[in-house]
Amino acid sequence: MNAPKPSARRKVLVTDAGRGCAIAFLRSLGRKGWHVIAADSDARSAGFRSRFVAERFVYPAPQNSPRAFVESLHAFVAEQGVDLVIPVTDECIHPLARARARFEGLTRLAIAHDEALATVADKHATLDLAQRLGVPVPETRLVRTLAEARRAAGELAFPLVLKPAVSRLYHAAEDRIEAGHVTFARDLPELERRMQPLVGRHEVLLQSYEGGAGVGVECLAHEGRILCAFQHRRLAEIPVSGGASAWRESVALDPVLFGHAQKLIEALRWTGLVMVEFKLGTQPWLLEINGRVWGSLPLACLSGVDFPGELAELYCPSGAACAPLGPSEAAYAPLATPYRVGVRAYNFELMLYWIAQVLLGRARHPYLPYPRRQRALAGLWSLLDPTQKSDLAGGIDFAPRLGEAGRIVRKLAAKLGGARAAEAH
Repeated sequence: MNAPKPSARRKVLVTDAGRGCAIAFLRSLGRKGWHVIAADSDARSAGFRSRFVAERFVYPAPQNSPRAFVESLHAFVAEQGVDLVIPVTDECIHPLARARARFEGLTRLAIAHDEALATVADKHATLDLAQRLGVPVPETRLVRTLAEARRAAGELAFPLVLKPAVSRLYHAAEDRIEAGHVTFARDLPELERRMQPLVGRHEVLLQSYEGGAGVGVECLAHEGRILCAFQHRRLAEIPVSGGASAWRESVALDPVLFGHAQKLIEALRWTGLVMVEFKLGTQPWLLEINGRVWGSLPLACLSGVDFPGELAELYCPSGAACAPLGPSEAAYAPLATPYRVGVRAYNFELMLYWIAQVLLGRARHPYLPYPRRQRALAGLWSLLDPTQKSDLAGGIDFAPRLGEAGRIVRKLAAKLGGARAAEAH
């Protein structure tokens, strides 16, 4: 493969530039002297406002047309000469991984190899790998039909968790990405109701609900060898029943959890960023492996772990032409994990939604544990506490926070407009 020609300043393109984790990349790499291209499908992306951005690129939304997204990005990279592309979300990663060969000789894609990516994208394959390695997983049944779900329910305890085996199905021939979402069932009638729209579209994992704190072990690895690591625990999630991290805290690496993560990463021969998620219930259970840039990455940066800079240096070392990354090319360093513990950070938009939901007490699944209102008041205080930081806290780079505020206002206006339209009918 021909290497792209090196330029005076290394060029990096970061997708999904409006996300807090993407903005962490824009800032880190901009400070390190990269020519940073912020890319997004939203022309009003908060990341476009960052002072560390040299160029902006608007691409077609991959959730609407993955094919158009790939074509647009390929044309831009071919014309502009980009050294490294960092796709942030699954909607960008999977179409680019499918088109990987088209980008050879043009740029490097910060995407794990196909076999590893397929394993972590499929939750059943992930759990199967974990079981072979002795990593504890919750008791699980894979079901495809209502009859199979009914039989499986007899072997598990309610309430049940229903997880599509693949949360983002990329249908290349149909030029679409189908999203699957986790839901819950209190009893057999609810299980049948929740399963009905999934039959024929998704394989579904059924698990008994297990309470406990969510924990992430986050790593940068090369060919399965961990180069640096970080751990956080979740303080609030959206939806409240479990989902994206809204508020979280850095904690010391747990040797047991790190050992489990290390086994999985080695077996996958993973290269790039990866988060191994656990739930600390009656014992630590593996939830899933997140094979992309995770939403809570800004916390690691605020705690002293520069995952963005380390990832970019791994794929495109300074002073080197960006040729293919070979097994012996990575500048291996001893495992370095020192960072500040007790640092708290939040996603401002998700925190507002979480506080509102908890204060209003509108539980989507009332049979599951729900935070007390005092917890929401503690969350409200975190927004005023100067020792706790927004994901977009960036000192002199304040403009992205204005972009975030504008996005929140637009979403609220759209919701209010939709509610009024519904009332009118």
